[in-house]
Amino acid sequence: MATPKIFESEYRFCLILWETEPIRSRDLAALCRERLGWSKTTTYTVIRRLADRGVVKNENAVVTSLVSKDQAQVSELDEMMEKRFENSLPAFIAAFARRQNLTQEDIEALRRIIDKGGS
Repeated sequence: MATPKIFESEYRFCLILWETEPIRSRDLAALCRERLGWSKTTTYTVIRRLADRGVVKNENAVVTSLVSKDQAQVSELDEMMEKRFENSLPAFIAAFARRQNLTQEDIEALRRIIDKGGS
């Protein structure tokens, strides 16, 4: 099953959830007010929308994630690779390398990853 889409503001919400879960919805609303400037209503709306899409679970006013941070990041990367780089890993890495000042250490780390086959 594909990972449900998590939009930017929802991702910022999920960062808080992943850091604190399981968490009572009222405590999560307080953290979202503090860190994101959201009202309680906004937080509860996001919880409901994410629950409807299968990203989070809200049972007995306790919110937990159903999608991990890693799953969300991989899904976003997959979408970006498809939309912007025609699923070409070399094109993605070339674009990334042009924008970064890769150190020799970075290059060696990338070589080790490639040599392992991505695992």
